[in-house]
Amino acid sequence: MTELTSDQLKKIMPSAKAETADSFVDPLNQTFTEFEIDNDQRAACFLAQVGHESGALRYVKELASGEAYEGRKDLGNTEPGDGVRYKGRGLIQITGRANYRACGEALGEDLENNPEKLEEPLLAARSAGWFWGTRKLNDLADKGDFRTITKRINGGFNGLQDRLDYYGRARDVFGLPPVEDAGDGDEETSDNI
Repeated sequence: MTELTSDQLKKIMPSAKAETADSFVDPLNQTFTEFEIDNDQRAACFLAQVGHESGALRYVKELASGEAYEGRKDLGNTEPGDGVRYKGRGLIQITGRANYRACGEALGEDLENNPEKLEEPLLAARSAGWFWGTRKLNDLADKGDFRTITKRINGGFNGLQDRLDYYGRARDVFGLPPVEDAGDGDEETSDNI
């Protein structure tokens, strides 16, 4: 895989603002290297999921207040205010104190004490790469199992058609054949990040 260009990213995410796409090209390329998203198929799957999850790079912070996560011990939210403080951030929204801590430890950043750092392009991209890597999504991308990737990221198939539209554009940009089968998504999973 060659480096992703700004023109390619804009074709994959046509609704992204040009300056936003430009600001994410280098962080995405760094993320690809760091997390072995090192072939066109893996990159197409990753960019399709990121495109949907971030609204074409528009949202690196969850729009909701985060109050719904208050007191969610399964997310490590044990202190008052944790729900709001550790609401979803990054290109694949990391949610909850425990996940901020784990992601920060993996990336060498103190995200638990500085959660807003996940709104910066480099850490927004790297956190998505961390999530991708910890869920072994490269293996599923290599198999072309896009539906199971969606389920591991989303917990279901929310926005599947939008994700598939991004996937189709990414495959076209990278010169991959059109999608015939995106996988069956039968795998049971309950990841909640």
